[in-house]
Formats: sequence, structure tokens, C-alpha cells
Amino acid sequence: MNPESSSLYVQSLATGIAVLDAFTAERASMSLPEIAAAAGITRSAAQRFAFTLEALGLLNKDPVSKRYSLSSRTLDAGCRYLESHPLLDRANAFLLELNRNAGETVNLAEPAGQDMIYIGRFPSPLRLLVHMPVGRRIPMYCSSTGRVYLAGLSDEDALATLQACDRVKYTPTTLTDLDALMAQVRIAREQGYACCLEEYYRGDLALAVPIYDMSQRVVAGLQLSVSATKWTAKRAISRFVPMMLETARQISNSPPTPRPLAPYGGGAARDLHAQPPGRPARSKA
Repeated sequence: MNPESSSLYVQSLATGIAVLDAFTAERASMSLPEIAAAAGITRSAAQRFAFTLEALGLLNKDPVSKRYSLSSRTLDAGCRYLESHPLLDRANAFLLELNRNAGETVNLAEPAGQDMIYIGRFPSPLRLLVHMPVGRRIPMYCSSTGRVYLAGLSDEDALATLQACDRVKYTPTTLTDLDALMAQVRIAREQGYACCLEEYYRGDLALAVPIYDMSQRVVAGLQLSVSATKWTAKRAISRFVPMMLETARQISNSPPTPRPLAPYGGGAARDLHAQPPGRPARSKA
């Protein structure tokens, strides 16, 4: 059933969100006619929605050019999502520890449609190869996190997801052929990790391992990114994959923290003096 045909579907709300989604890095500011064209609505509708969104603090309007742009308030929902995310809440300490031990950029990504979206990131203290803010999406088919997620699916579901992707060739080494991609998914399933060499960004060598939930279902990918000019795939895999697998095991097996448990009756205050991950607690005298 098409959700839009339901009596519960609020078209005006969907249109308002479409107006916000129309703003991109390429369309950072827009006039009313540009908003109408980008969102697929009439100019009068664009005027009403822009006025309402500005009144709610979600859009800014330049007093001189009369052009609209997103306001910082649009960050609020994403910030609340990250603050209340049960996986990220317990993963951050382990991600930071891996970042410090490896000295390389560490990311946590979860599936969103045919993409993987970055919800956690600890950049390398030595170098920043690519600026990848939290919230950035990368297509599943050409990302290491996407391939370890697809490896957790059946071949039929993985193939269906790949077929739904708009398989753009971002670099000369981007794989777009379905048979070649399915072969990489099967390799990731067999080896327990995935490796992508310059498939989305030039100069980027990305490794990923799966994160599991309590029912052993893959729910996210732990990624570590290094410079392809400094590391060969063989050396990077040998050096970092064992560390990544251990970190993924710790995250997957770590129980929820008190904050995510609070709605279910836990309600205990967070222990601000908890031991760092992997370190035994001190014995009581």
C-alpha cells in the first residue's frame, strides 16, 4: 500500500519536509521560484511554506537578497537522535579507544535506505584525508560499511538492495557491475571484513567490520580509513582488522547504558566514574 494514499498521511507536513530537503550544498540558498522548482510545488505554496518555516526558526531569510537558507535549528533533531541513540551511546568509548590505538580515523555507520549514514566519527589525530561530517551518507555499493552490512543479508536481499542503488562510478576504481559487487559481498561475508580502495574518494582505503545486535543481526558497520598512498591493502588489513574485530566484538556484546534503559524501568543514573572499556574494575576493599 502506498502510504500517500492513506487517510493518515499529512500531505502538508510532507511538503514542508520536502522544502527543507530541497536545500543542499549546491543549493545553499534559494529564492522563492528556486524553492518552488526544487521542491516541485507552486510559487504561492513555496511562499507559504518558506514563511512558516522561517517563523518556526528552521529557515533564515536574507533581508537584502530575500533568499532563504537552512538555519542552525535544523541540527536540533539530528543532535537529539545522536544523543538518544542506544548503539552510539555505548560505542563511543570503544571507538575513541580504537582511534587512539590505531592513530587513524574511525567511523560508525548504520543503514539508511540504499546508503550508509555516519553516526559516529573520531578523526585521525595525525591527518584528515577526507572531511566526513556526522550525518553524511555514502552509497552502500561502494562503501566498506555498506558491504559488511550487505554481507549480513541473504544473497537475494543483498542483490535487491544493490539493484535499487543508482550505481554511479565516482572514481576509476568504483565497482558498479552487479556480479562483481555480489562477489565482494560474499568475500566480506566469508572473511568477516570488507575493504574498499578508492571507490568513493581518491586516496582513501576504507576497512570495515560488522556490528551485531543481541540477535546477531548486522545493524551497523565499524570503519577505519587510512591513506592509500601510505598503506597497501594487505598491510592495512594485517595491522588494523584484528583491532577492529575486537572493538566490534566489545560494542556488539556491551549491554545498553542506563540512559537507553531508563524508559524500560532501569532509570539508574549514569556512573560517571565507570572504568574505561576493557579495563577491569577495581576490587572493593
